[in-house]
Amino acid sequence: MEKKQQIAVIGAGLMGHGIALTLARAGQYVAITDPDSATLASAPERIANSLKGLGADEFEIAKALKMIELFPSMAGAVKEAAVVFEAAPEKLDLKRKIFADVEAHAPENAILASNTSVIQISKIMEGLAIKSRALGTHWWNPPHMIPLVEVVKTEWTDPALADRMVDLLADAGKTPVLVEKDVPGFIGNRLQHALWREAVSLVENGICDAKAVDTVIKSSFGMRLAVLGPLENADLVGTDLTLDIHENVLFDLESRKGPSPYLEQLVKDGKLGMKTGEGFSSWTEEEAQSVREKVGKHLKNMERILSEI
Repeated sequence: MEKKQQIAVIGAGLMGHGIALTLARAGQYVAITDPDSATLASAPERIANSLKGLGADEFEIAKALKMIELFPSMAGAVKEAAVVFEAAPEKLDLKRKIFADVEAHAPENAILASNTSVIQISKIMEGLAIKSRALGTHWWNPPHMIPLVEVVKTEWTDPALADRMVDLLADAGKTPVLVEKDVPGFIGNRLQHALWREAVSLVENGICDAKAVDTVIKSSFGMRLAVLGPLENADLVGTDLTLDIHENVLFDLESRKGPSPYLEQLVKDGKLGMKTGEGFSSWTEEEAQSVREKVGKHLKNMERILSEI
């Protein structure tokens, strides 16, 4: 993979700074821009702190920061870019506007990528004049710690450019997966929220409480998911047994098309989770911080374990 390419990252927040540090650490020049001047100015410090959290030493941090330049304007950040990553909030109209501006200032051969969790890439990119160079890259949060990036092709995407994106991400140490059809939620969030829908339903219908749901997942099949995917597991136990189980349980699983009324009521009541102190469970600030720290420690440990497998 060619090094020292000009990569533009639009958005210097949680996702943008993680994308930037990942690519800079891999030897690419990164131009970051953000409409909020304070967020942009703080990006180097936050990148340095995130690198420290990954175990990088002072030399590695300084080397990565030298590959990053802050730009006050989007036009300046993208004018020489080979690849543009948009990492703005999950608002369709905002993303459409950003890419209209990007197309007006970026080179015609630049690959344009939107980082979104669920919005269809086709809806974001449909107004572009050159749609063949546009695709999605769903980085997972935190982007510098979670290996996966889903590379989402639209009906217009040039397959060769999607392959180039996969190569760029793999060179940066990520685990890219091609999503061949542009569907809401792509692969990961469709799987994750199918699980969440059933989890909410179990609590809503009085089958168990929230703690029981989380305990069952963390203490059983969740322990093996990092090394054994569901379809690998189906092959391991046998597709015949998998079919037998499905014939006896799928009919009773939650299948509503919309959100759970139970979840809607929580939001209506202002029970928004850890940030308000109550959601499916009650949380003190100390308990919430403990969970955040536990997740960070676990991700670092998993990265080490998986590298040894």
